[in-house]
Amino acid sequence: MKASNAISSKRDNPAARPRSEESSSTTKRFTLSGPSADLDPRYDAFRADLADVALADRLFAPHYAQPVARPAGPDGANLYETPGQSAEVLGELGPHESFALLDVTGDWAWGYRSSDHLVGYVQASKLTASEG
Repeated sequence: MKASNAISSKRDNPAARPRSEESSSTTKRFTLSGPSADLDPRYDAFRADLADVALADRLFAPHYAQPVARPAGPDGANLYETPGQSAEVLGELGPHESFALLDVTGDWAWGYRSSDHLVGYVQASKLTASEG
């Protein structure tokens, strides 16, 4: 069998195609219709390795995350530009104010303040387990 025939038969053979449950664990599909949009990293949650799934139709990223609401504890929390208490403070989370958590690495949580979408890092210990 010639190589072109082998490729053709794989394409035409339904058994050779991946089944939908094998190809993706999500039910909603996203496609980009052109180049990635100009986004503001202060208010659009994306990094080189990860992006908010809400940006999937405007930005190609290796991984997307669904935000999980985590309120600040009773003392609130600072929102930092980068992980580390010596980093620039971008803003604050008030007591029990909601934070959209996208990633936790070590002692630091990355995401955005739900009220205005300000993106940054918060000490993970300053967030509580759930809303309410």
